[in-house]
Amino acid sequence: MTTPFPFTAVVGQDDLRLALLLNAVSPAVGGVLVRGEKGTAKSTAVRALSALLPEVAVVPGCRFSCDPASPDPACPDGPHETGPGTQRPARMVELPVGASEDRLVGALDIERALAEGVKAFEPGLLADAHRGILYVDEVNLLHDHLVDLLLDAAAMGASYVEREGVSVRHAARFLLVGTMNPEEGELRPQLLDRFGLTVEVAASREPDQRVEVVRRRLAYDDDPAGFTVRWADEESAVRAQIIAARKLLPSVRLGDGALRQIAATCAAFEVDGMRADIVMARTATALAAWAGRTDVLAEDVRQAALLALPHRRRRNPFDAPGLDENKLDETLEEFAEQEPEQGPDDDPDPDGGPDGPGGGGGQQPPESDSDGPQGDDAGAQPEAGEGGEPQPSGAGSGEQQPVRASEPFRTKALSVPGIGEGAAGRRSRARTEHGRTTGAKRPQGALTKLHLAATIQAAAPHQLARGRSGRGLVVRRDDLRQATREGREGNLVLFVVDASGSMAARQRMSAVKGAVLSLLLDAYQRRDKVGLVTFRGSAADVALPPTSSVDAAAVRLESLPTGGRTPLAAGLLKAHDVLRVERLRDPARRALVVLVTDGRATGGPEPVALAGRAARLFAADGVASVVVDCETGPVRLGLAGQLAGELEGTAVTLDELRADSIAGLVKDVQRRAA
Repeated sequence: MTTPFPFTAVVGQDDLRLALLLNAVSPAVGGVLVRGEKGTAKSTAVRALSALLPEVAVVPGCRFSCDPASPDPACPDGPHETGPGTQRPARMVELPVGASEDRLVGALDIERALAEGVKAFEPGLLADAHRGILYVDEVNLLHDHLVDLLLDAAAMGASYVEREGVSVRHAARFLLVGTMNPEEGELRPQLLDRFGLTVEVAASREPDQRVEVVRRRLAYDDDPAGFTVRWADEESAVRAQIIAARKLLPSVRLGDGALRQIAATCAAFEVDGMRADIVMARTATALAAWAGRTDVLAEDVRQAALLALPHRRRRNPFDAPGLDENKLDETLEEFAEQEPEQGPDDDPDPDGGPDGPGGGGGQQPPESDSDGPQGDDAGAQPEAGEGGEPQPSGAGSGEQQPVRASEPFRTKALSVPGIGEGAAGRRSRARTEHGRTTGAKRPQGALTKLHLAATIQAAAPHQLARGRSGRGLVVRRDDLRQATREGREGNLVLFVVDASGSMAARQRMSAVKGAVLSLLLDAYQRRDKVGLVTFRGSAADVALPPTSSVDAAAVRLESLPTGGRTPLAAGLLKAHDVLRVERLRDPARRALVVLVTDGRATGGPEPVALAGRAARLFAADGVASVVVDCETGPVRLGLAGQLAGELEGTAVTLDELRADSIAGLVKDVQRRAA
């Protein structure tokens, strides 16, 4: 068994350690979401926490970790009688991102249930994590159906497994801890709100601290057991402080003044619902117990706000989490009450433990109202380079400063024709494990989704030969039928954006960026991967390789400069190359190309013909495409429509892209599907 890195040996990361310890003191806080770049000890700290948790008493032989003092009356292994039980260490269970539903909630043997009438249930990870820690690394990459199951279990404290009328229920109360790298995509708001606290972590920029990180890591790798022994005293001290804080927790007083500060803070920052108020109250109480006090102070409320509110203030995936600390201080001061007198031994500092976890820093800096750099007159300069020498991509005369995107709007649905088999999502039709039943087939491997009618139909002709004498149906393995289902998949939405001077000269770039931003928001909601290719000057660039981080694409879009010629063919060829590489990495994920252009092509010999030949490569590969026509004015050349014909795709105007427009869209490339 691998020896975990000691929790107290983690260098820095005070907020991370404090948040984990507060949940160890009071699991009712609701778990921790750890956000940060790779290599910042996120997983190391979480795995080390389990060694600090006190042992739990369980009913001997119970696979569901029932508490012997109050066993679950509905436990599948029950009923249990109250008794002393046995002690075992608290568990930390890891949920792999690619886990199946049966692995998470447990598996019910449908064959034995039908043929023998026996509930043969194999517990899943939720049962293993009961009264312990459920850890999800890269939680933002978890499939939607697993997220839904986690939400249900976290809300109800129980897990339900149902298969064709046969059901099993067991308790599932756990500390949910997730880690994620925001560059790989954001969490669904429903799951984001389920985490009680959130912490942003980053690598230290102090050389001395970085040296100490390397020194401790090398010492641990050379001799894990010896390194752990050297930190045993510190680990024991923190474990004892957790136990003491748990005992003190019921005695902590949360006064009316502190409650008013909590309510005022949540109202001032306009968080949705009441969960934030409850989490702040529990966190402030745990902070007081951790500091060895029985009264909640204003400092506790402030620290609780810094941990519990940043992730609840996001209104869309492009909002950065964080709090304006000046506004927080003003709110707390406005609703402050007379603090209780402190004794000589009272310590208002919530930091505790021999390693000093805590500290009020580490959160995002105050929000800024700045809209970023603005161009002069939104790019009213004429297109540069027309008729002259090609300008280098991203440089040269005619380049204009980035302009701000217009307000995003709800777009019409775009989808890929046909039925795919890609990752679960919400865009295009696909054969999935979840969705509406469309047919039946013989199972390959374990039966998971029984098609009852097809199973009965297959077994019915053989009842006489099998000697059926009673009312029950004699079912054998060969009779079982697996239900085939149709749901939705996520696609790769590759944006190919014209950033040339012809787009900026007519002051259209703000509207174009607003349209792409709207499509990015739609891609986030539909669980797509996105990529961004831009072309201007003399070449095309991959501004963002395919990724699940939609907000990363939004950042690249916002800083996109314009100007120069229109190398349309280069943009199409670059996008074709990106799709070729991505098909090798993820062959099941189908692509949707969204080309944002006015259809013009300049530079080099026969640029229009070259662009047409490049477009026909997409048609030959069967890639679904949509051309967003950005041409404006009373006289239009219709070049974007011609380009859509070469792509065998659909052309829409910026106005038609809006969901509330009168014109219909959603043609799903009908001429290709016909």
